[in-house]
Order: sequence, then C-alpha cells, then structure tokens
Amino acid sequence: MKTNKTFQLLALAAGLSLAGFAQADTAPLPKDLPAYGPEKPLPTPQIQQRTLPNGLTVWVVPREGLPMVNVALAVLGGTAADDAATPAISRMMARLLDEGTAARSSRQIAEALRSIGGEYAAAADSDAVTIRASALASHAPELLALVADTALHPSFPASEVALAKANAMQELKVQESSPAWQAQRAFDHAAFGSHPYARDSLNEASVQASDPQTLRALHDARFQPGRALLVIVGRIDATQAFHLASEQFGGWASTGKALAKTVPAPREASARRLIVPRAGAVQSNIRYGRPVIPASNPDFIPLTIADTILGGGFTSRITQDIREDKGYSYSPFSRFNAQRAGGSALARVDVRNEVTGATLTELAKLYDGMATQAPSAEELTGAKRLVGGIYLLRNQIQGALTWTLANYWVDGLPPDFLGRYVAEANKVTADQVQAVGRKYFAPKDQSIVVVGDPKAIDAQLKPFGTFEVFKP
Repeated sequence: MKTNKTFQLLALAAGLSLAGFAQADTAPLPKDLPAYGPEKPLPTPQIQQRTLPNGLTVWVVPREGLPMVNVALAVLGGTAADDAATPAISRMMARLLDEGTAARSSRQIAEALRSIGGEYAAAADSDAVTIRASALASHAPELLALVADTALHPSFPASEVALAKANAMQELKVQESSPAWQAQRAFDHAAFGSHPYARDSLNEASVQASDPQTLRALHDARFQPGRALLVIVGRIDATQAFHLASEQFGGWASTGKALAKTVPAPREASARRLIVPRAGAVQSNIRYGRPVIPASNPDFIPLTIADTILGGGFTSRITQDIREDKGYSYSPFSRFNAQRAGGSALARVDVRNEVTGATLTELAKLYDGMATQAPSAEELTGAKRLVGGIYLLRNQIQGALTWTLANYWVDGLPPDFLGRYVAEANKVTADQVQAVGRKYFAPKDQSIVVVGDPKAIDAQLKPFGTFEVFKP
C-alpha cells in the first residue's frame, strides 16, 4: 500500500494549519491583512544526466550547503511484478539487501555506515525497489561503494533470512489487528480488482517462500541496469560523481530476460460495497473512493488541487464539514495517490458507530459538490498556496530532493517536472477543478469500504446498497 506522495507533502501542512487554527480561536487575525507576496519558484537545480554503457541512468545534482551526499538507487519492478502466489515478496528481498554481501557481513555493513556518518534504507513499493543512503561528502567514494555492494552482491545469509522471516511473521499479526490496514487492503481490492496494485502487502505465503535461493533468484531477475536510475545529490563535483558511478556500477551486467512492464491499472471500476466485520468495534473505519490516473496523466496537477480542496488540508471541505461542523471525526481527510501505472483517490474517515450512516451521507454531498460547487477564490488560492508552499519547503531538504527525483523517474515523469510543478499548479482554474470533480468525484462511482461491527452499523448501511463481506 504505497504511501501517497501528495499526502506526504500535505500532512505537515495540515498539522501546521491545525496549530494556526487553534491559536486563531483566542487571537483572531487582524483585519485588512496585506495580499500574498509574489511567487518564489523553486530554483530548478542543474540536473546533469548521463547513461552508462550498461544502460544505467545517472542524474547528478551538485549542491552547496551541508557537507553531505545523498544517493538514491531505483530499480523498476516492485510488488506489482511479484507473482500472485507470493505477493510483495520483493519487500522481503529489499529488507535483506544490507544484511550481508559476498564481501561483508551485516555487522560490517552497519559499522561501515557508522564510520562515514551514513544512513541506509531499502524498500519495495508497487513500482520499484529502492535504496536511499547518505553520508558525509568527504566519504562519497565509500558511500557509493557500499550502495553498489548491497545492490549488486547481496548474499541473503540463511541466518539473516530466518530472522527477517520471524520478524515479518510478527509484523503480519500486528498488521492484521489494525482496522486502518484492513480498510486499505479492502479498498485496494475494490479499486484495482485483479491488478497487481491490489496486492502490495506481504502475506504468510510470501514470508514462508522467502528462502535464500528464492530471494537470490528474485534479485537477479529484478536488478537490471537498463531498468535503473542512480541519483547523486550534494556537495560533490559532477565529474567526480559520474566517475564514482561508473567505477562502482559500470560493471553491472544484465542477466536473464527483461521484466515485463506492469499493465495499466484500471481507471474506472464498478462501485463496490464491502464490509470487514470487526465484532465489538466502537467505531467504523470508512474508505470512500475509486481508481483514477497515473502520475503522467495531464489531469495529475488539477486533480491534486481538487483533492486538496476536498480533503487535503485543515481548511478543506471534508475537514470543515465532518470535523468542524458535525463533529463526527477528529482527523478526516482525502488523498490522491498517483503511481506509474495508475492511481486512486479516496477519503479516509474514522467515526463512532452511531454516525456511520450520517458520515456516508455527508461524503456523498461533499463529493457531489466538487462537480456542482465551484471553488471560491479563497479555496482555490489556499489550495495552490498549500500545495506549492509545502512542495517548495520539502524540496529544499537535500534528502527529500533526492527522493523526489527518484520518484519522478519511477512514476514516468521527466526531471524538469521539479521546476514546473508549482508553476503548473498555480495555473489551475476553478473550471478545471470542477471538470476533474465531474470526472472523478461523482458519488455513484465511489466504492465504500467499512471496517466495523455489523450488529452496530448494519441498519445505517442499508440506504447505501448491499454490503458484501470482504474475504482476502
């Protein structure tokens, strides 16, 4: 269940807005405030690009500031490329990349990172396996060598695999006990059906199948230089960065046949009504939404602005109605998650049992209003400021900038999108917001998922259709 990038950008903003509104209750803003100042676009960094003879794409961004270097390696082929019988097994493979290589033990890798002021994380999401790492700029050669070693020569030691499997089995138990996780799993099923995006979480079969031999074979098939991007950002000369990339990754050779592309995810689906029974629950976890578009679609930015107006910030329609006016939920929100092959848009609202039906009624009104009620000038300007401001703030951070560029590449966006994003967001009009509202927010097209106690909420759900029990 890939975390929505748009929502990540806005989560901080919601918190900041909440603090601001709390203060505003006792200290009203003065009248006749001056107008917003002129736009300050993100200075677009000079992204130097090169493709190594083996097909590896390398982006380098020399950057003054902290004496640090950040690296991201993205390899296409995440959980969407995993076999249906062992969903998300690539997550097991990714988490073991730094647990031993042909030349280093897990402890030696950890000690090497500490010695260079380094950090390292590897993961698999729907579309890619990624490594993120950083270190002091003076240790850039050691950092690139370490990333290359873990990416190209992982050994998947039997003892480390056994430990990872034991930990994963415990995590599955915790995961299954979470109503929020259960709701998201059911929603992904409703939105994506048989598409691989519906199965990006580990299950017991995947964990049990994760033996060293299987993980090595999965790694060898997945890690191909022609399907990979290396991003290097920080206080480093471009010539040195390209030299290190060539030195450490130039010998990386493709083996096996190329991985098939992920088929496009559905952009429309029959609206489903699903309930995940949770006997004795005192609240309902509601997910309300549908599949939408990939990040490369022209509607990406207008839909981002529309979603922000609907439920992406503290002043959004969902928050003002369901939280402030009705008091049904403390932190309702909507989110738009665009990926390489498709995306989804949904509202997430957790409410006490007795207002479950009333909340669904309000959601239908709010979604209908996105097509029928044009955003006010204040709503539109506020959404643009929120999206643009957090985007600019976030990408001033070197590690975040590195990750943004890697994500763009994974999602099929060009590197210059970094400099165009805010300007294009500011061009979105009220008519465009209503147009995407009509396209994507019609209540009749939204699936409804509820995790809760059927005895407490069944009667409230009847006006919204027949709810099937979701069985994963």
